Amino acid sequence: MADELKVNQSVMRLAKGFIIDLDVEAIAYYARPDLILGSGFGGAMATRGGPKIQEELKKFGVVNTTEAVVTSGGNLEANYIIHAVGPRFQEERTEDKLLLTTLNVLRRAEENNIQSLAFPAMGTGFYGIPLNICAKIVLRAVKEYLEKNTKLREVIFCLRDSREYSLFQEQLKAMS
Repeated sequence: MADELKVNQSVMRLAKGFIIDLDVEAIAYYARPDLILGSGFGGAMATRGGPKIQEELKKFGVVNTTEAVVTSGGNLEANYIIHAVGPRFQEERTEDKLLLTTLNVLRRAEENNIQSLAFPAMGTGFYGIPLNICAKIVLRAVKEYLEKNTKLREVIFCLRDSREYSLFQEQLKAMS
């Protein structure tokens, strides 16, 4: 089964683990509209990354769904965090909004000259986006973005467990 896909001068790759442990330039984070780093992944990011991240987020206030903002990575391995406010499951036009959210993450990466970026399974936790919808939309959006002229060279999908990994793997194989 495919674990990576070459697209022009770039590569899409799957990894299993915890995204904040990756040595990449930037990580994407599915943020709350108020940008408060709460429990779960946000809490882990705040703890390991330090208070600087939340301090930087204060300047943005509330962010609309589909928008993304960039902060430093604080004490994390990643230099940047791209905080993306995506839709909740069963929200009107969920799939369209997830696609636009993903594209906005990629645009913010491009604006910051980021070459390596990691995505989690966007919105599949607390926000309830079904894993199959996430995999289909996010992988397709990234592939189409990489088909254009871009500075991004590596996009990693960091998945927490075998269930997430195998579903993303199936979608990636179907794109080959």
